[in-house]
Order: sequence, then structure tokens, then C-alpha cells
Amino acid sequence: MLGLTLGKFAPLHRGHQLLIETALKEVDKLIVAIYDCPETTDVPLMVRARWIRALYPSVKVIEAWDGPTEVGNTDKIKSEQENYIMGILKGQKIDKFYSSEFYGNHMSKALQAENRVVDENRVIVPISGTAIRNDPYANKRFIHPIVYRDLIKNVVFMGAPSTGKTTLAMEMAKKFNTCWMPEYGREYWDTHQVNRRLTKKQLAEIAIGHLEREEECLQKANRYLFTDTNAITTYLFSLYYHGAADPELMDAVNYCIPRYHTYILCDTDIPYDDTWDRSGDANRQELQDRTVWFIKDRKIDYNTISGNLEERIQKVGLVMSTTTGTRPVACN
Repeated sequence: MLGLTLGKFAPLHRGHQLLIETALKEVDKLIVAIYDCPETTDVPLMVRARWIRALYPSVKVIEAWDGPTEVGNTDKIKSEQENYIMGILKGQKIDKFYSSEFYGNHMSKALQAENRVVDENRVIVPISGTAIRNDPYANKRFIHPIVYRDLIKNVVFMGAPSTGKTTLAMEMAKKFNTCWMPEYGREYWDTHQVNRRLTKKQLAEIAIGHLEREEECLQKANRYLFTDTNAITTYLFSLYYHGAADPELMDAVNYCIPRYHTYILCDTDIPYDDTWDRSGDANRQELQDRTVWFIKDRKIDYNTISGNLEERIQKVGLVMSTTTGTRPVACN
């Protein structure tokens, strides 16, 4: 017995999961068709499809990139939807069509399938996609953790030591009423350094530990997570001190590159804070040059932020307000 459901899943929430899980109990195989809908959400179709594949491996997911975009209850729209679905099914016979919307009636008739309506009045799961899009944080209980993390825009601050990354991350978190991700490397270094040095293996452990902490922060964040540095910086330190990097550190670098919604490069135009654990202003400039080279070499989009703290806060806010889209989340 073959079942079918469709939608935007923008985002996938507990109501959608109830629909899918109900179907999986009743049919032998289930197809889920997901529409591209850039007019509704900035979460890419491939990310929304990945949620369902991760949570329900037995489901066949069809990414409907060219699906109809109009919604409504007119004969024209219903006909377009029916013809499109019939086309992507390529003759497969659907036994049960699952939905919690009005379109279940006409779609099931077109498919000559049983119309299975699940929680139409949102009694079991009292939530809608619109409510979640308006405030994911307030409706977090209706969102699976793997979905929630992808709704958070992760903003990473890059730059050499003493370029203001930590201060800016903290201040932006205050401004947007969310949390920030401290640089794990600083904590690790304080505990493990010997003569102010770490081994290549230890630097790899920093990158991995930072990513693990970051995952925890994503679940606590409200719309944005402000992250103080990432594995790229750790990699550049490894090159600077050892001339090479551990393979695990390289894996972490490649994993993290597409992970962030926005890259902010903090400029060196602020006074150098010459603490005992740093190697001088010349070292700062060299590491800054290496950071810029790496970012450009990997063709990472970034914004350079300079000025005093207040000017930097305003500029980061402007970057965030003019940047659209969701980070291309790396696959787990």
C-alpha cells in the first residue's frame, strides 16, 4: 500500500510529523513531495528535504523544484496542482493521500485514493507554519532539534587575535536577545598549553570541541547565534606554528566553511591588546593577512567591520538586515 503527502514544510513541525508518522503506520511505503517556495521561506528546499530524510529514512522524498507556486481553492489552481502531482508520480498508484488541509479532498479524488485527513483543526498539535516562521523561539516546543538548528542564522566573527571578535559577539547577542558562542580554543589553551604551545593534535581537538559546543548553542539561540571564530582560525594557527595541520582539523575546516549564514571579518584598526598570551602586533597583522587570504581563496562571502565598538555594532546590524537567505548547512 502506497501513501502520499505533500507540502512546503516551511518549516517542518510537530504537526507535519504527526501527519507523516500516521501515514507510516498505515501504509507500506510513503512518498513526501516538497515544494520549493522562496516566496514563503528562505530555508532552501534541499535543507527542508534533508530534515525529512534524516528523521524518516524509509520515506521517499521528491523535491518539487518546478512545482506550482499558486495556492488557493480555485478550479485553475486545483487543476495545476493535480496535473503536476500526477506528472511526478509517473503512473504510480496512490492508495491513501494524507493532509490536514482543504486540498486533500480534490487531490485524493484526482488520485483515486482514500482521503486521510489528520488533525485538520490543529487540536492534537496546535501550531501552524506561519506562527513558527513569525517566532521560532517562542514555538520551539513544536520544532524538532535538527530543524530548529537550521532556523538559526549563525554569524561568525573572524580575524586575528585582538581584533574585537569576543566583545562584538557578546554585544550583538545582547542587542538581539540571544546567546553567543565563546572561542573554545581560548579555554582549551588555558588548560593544555605548554610553553604557550599546543600540538597539531590538540589544535584539531579545539576545532572539534568548538563545533560540539556550537551545536549546543544553536539549540539555545533566538533567531541568531553569534560565534567567536571557527575552525579556520585554528587551522591558520596550526600552519603558523607547525607548518601543517592534523587531518582531523582539515576535516573540521571543510565541514564548517558552509556552516555560517554570515562571515564578519573584524579589522585591525583598534589598539592591540598586548596580553601575556599573545605574540605582538606584528603577529596579529600576519595572522590577519593569512585569514583574509584563506577567505578569499575559498571564495567565502564576507564583510569587513571596522571602527569603534558602537560603529561596529551598527555595521553588523546593517549587514544582517541586508543579507538574505539561510546558510547552506553542512550535512551531518
